[in-house]
Amino acid sequence: MLQLRDDDFWRIVKFIKANYGINLEKKRVLVEGRLTNMVNKLGYTDFKTYLDSVLNNTNSVEFEKFVNKLTTNHTFFMREPEHFEFLKSEVLPHIERTVRDKDARIWCAASSTGQEPYTLAMTIDEYFGVRRDGWDLKILATDISTDVLKKAYEGIYTVEMMADVPPAWIKKYFVKLDSERYQVCDRMRREIVYRQFNLMDPISYKKPYDLISCRNVMIYFDADTKNALIDRLYDALKPGGYLFIGHAENISKATRFQCIQPAIYRKPL
Repeated sequence: MLQLRDDDFWRIVKFIKANYGINLEKKRVLVEGRLTNMVNKLGYTDFKTYLDSVLNNTNSVEFEKFVNKLTTNHTFFMREPEHFEFLKSEVLPHIERTVRDKDARIWCAASSTGQEPYTLAMTIDEYFGVRRDGWDLKILATDISTDVLKKAYEGIYTVEMMADVPPAWIKKYFVKLDSERYQVCDRMRREIVYRQFNLMDPISYKKPYDLISCRNVMIYFDADTKNALIDRLYDALKPGGYLFIGHAENISKATRFQCIQPAIYRKPL
């Protein structure tokens, strides 16, 4: 039976930490569970041989699958709804008042399978309504995993995944495919631009962002990695721009950000 040896596990931990910032030290069961079937199917008899092959060929399909397996995180519609209430009551009115060229810059920085950026897009559509004419309100949604980006782009979800979506939104923003699946309507899907991006890389942008949502990904980072990312996110925001993080996450008290309420920060004007 294929088993993950200590040296192979720590080799994986060090590689993922160095390249993607994710700390898997306490995730041995997850690592072994996600990789074992794949390694078996490829015909390897031990993890060392598999790792020798995949880590020495980072442009291969198998390397992409390896990264996808270890960087995919759980998400769902309307997660941490306080953020979406604050978006409607504070962030969007601020954008409407201050963005003179009607080109809003919004980035969902860990989009996973799409439930978060679609929730953002639907909240924005509800807020602007008939006033959205002339506005560019498209959302940039990024993730390191190409697997989840493909699922997000397709926008297909089971009835079970839709449990927290308001019935009015299901009627307005989704198309029923069959008894078990819905798809986000074309109009909303066009509001999201999906791109692969590693949060450890420098952040490039034509214009700074009005809102960055980077939720429930920094829980996998150590303090130094998290603080360095927070600094990059700060620099990528406009003065007065907002940052959403997960409620299980926190930012150092020494941050340049102003804390507005739990998990919501602002770059001072």
